[in-house]
Amino acid sequence: MLTTAMPTQINVLFVVLDTTRHDRLSLYGHPRDTTPELDAFAGQAAVFDRALSPAQWTIPAHASMFTGVYPSTHTLTEADRTLPVQFPTTAQILRDAGYQTAGFCNNPLLGVLNHGLTRGFDDFYNYAGAAINRPFERAFGPPVDSAVRSWRQFARTVGNQFAQREWLFRVSLNPMFTPVWTRLINYKGSSANSISDLIGYMQKHRAGGQSKPLFAFLNLMGTHLPYRPPRDVLEHIAPGLDQASYQFMAHFNADAARWASPVEAPLEDWQSHALEAFYDAEIRAQDAQLGRLFAYLKTSGALKDTLVIISADHGEGHGDHGFFGHSFVVNHELTHVPLIVHSPEGFRRGERIDTPVSTRRIFHTILDAAGIESAADQGAGTAGMTLTQAGMPGELAFSEAFPPQTFLGVLRYRAPAFIDALRLTQVRRAVLRGSLKLTTLGEVPEALYDVENDPAEAQDIQQQHPAATAEMLALIAGFVRDAEQQRAGVSVLAERAALSPEMMENLRALGYIE
Repeated sequence: MLTTAMPTQINVLFVVLDTTRHDRLSLYGHPRDTTPELDAFAGQAAVFDRALSPAQWTIPAHASMFTGVYPSTHTLTEADRTLPVQFPTTAQILRDAGYQTAGFCNNPLLGVLNHGLTRGFDDFYNYAGAAINRPFERAFGPPVDSAVRSWRQFARTVGNQFAQREWLFRVSLNPMFTPVWTRLINYKGSSANSISDLIGYMQKHRAGGQSKPLFAFLNLMGTHLPYRPPRDVLEHIAPGLDQASYQFMAHFNADAARWASPVEAPLEDWQSHALEAFYDAEIRAQDAQLGRLFAYLKTSGALKDTLVIISADHGEGHGDHGFFGHSFVVNHELTHVPLIVHSPEGFRRGERIDTPVSTRRIFHTILDAAGIESAADQGAGTAGMTLTQAGMPGELAFSEAFPPQTFLGVLRYRAPAFIDALRLTQVRRAVLRGSLKLTTLGEVPEALYDVENDPAEAQDIQQQHPAATAEMLALIAGFVRDAEQQRAGVSVLAERAALSPEMMENLRALGYIE
């Protein structure tokens, strides 16, 4: 049994703004007006100023938001792995409790790969890849429909080969091929189509009398590379960009291996300006699409019975700390993410919450709002983990960066010296407590930052604060120990659940279990 109580009739909408940096949103003080629609929506919601992602890239970060546990516990840290069955996802738990569950996904890493993160969805619509599927599709009859299903399965199989075969992945990043696949296979999906379909799905659900409450998940990919924002939006965000800036971005967009690699040569100021302008314009263009969703939620009355949670899975490096992309570090440009909660009950509406929280707590928050207590929650001892209970002094949030083996494989050919020089094979972790954040490399401290006064993490203050460094290093060591014990404990519970009562009784008689 996954639940101990039946859900209430509250609906849930969970929106992930993929690859969206906290510090590039006007909601969080960015000088460019990048998110006017989100800003207005957040004015009637609770805004978390210090949310930390559990991981630095898509798959482990989503796995943590979907299961409520850190990567060291769920172990889904590579593209070719599968989420262990003993960690039920939010969608599984809600579906088993009587919810209708639907996903609208623009990230091919989520919608195509066989990692288990789509478990529990009654309907899952994928807008990225070579074979998209959308709701309300026209039926062409058995022969054509069968061919379409076969093509989708074939495309999915091919997509998984790129995650499992290093040489295929490496070849796909060649500048000769990157412009082809990023355009022809809908790499970033379609924010416009997915939001239109989500609105249509919600309209149909509400018109049907809501025999079941709805859990809807939306992943938007607009702010991921390659950056090709609408020209009018770019000119509004950054007027006066010259032709050299456009040429630089065309080359950057084509070099996919560079997207998640260490910086080989520092960008010139004008190049950094161009990169940030194109990124900000992508944020603004996506925000305009979100405005349509917010307008529907307001005019339809959905906000009166729908919990809306908006966050990012991770951010993006633009040369910060010597890295592009989001593969190897746990610095703030990757792990400090937006988090907005709009609750029908009016939880802290219009307030800013300044204590550290982990976005893994989205899992607990959704289940609590639905009136559900999961068996995994009980076994892990994570009661009291909802975001509505955040705000206590001394709260901690952790991040973990397990190096993606696919990108290590690329670097072995592109720039092998970086692997040893930057110790890229080692796990990096971070803990945020109060204004201090410690990052570690393996089991040793890497840097200590005062992120309140130094949000860009430019100055390592370990030498000035040796006691705090030691204390926070001990916190990370304890966190790793607890996360690994939690993983082992859940595995034991799963094994026991598979045993018959007679087998359990025999094990008790032999003294193996209590």
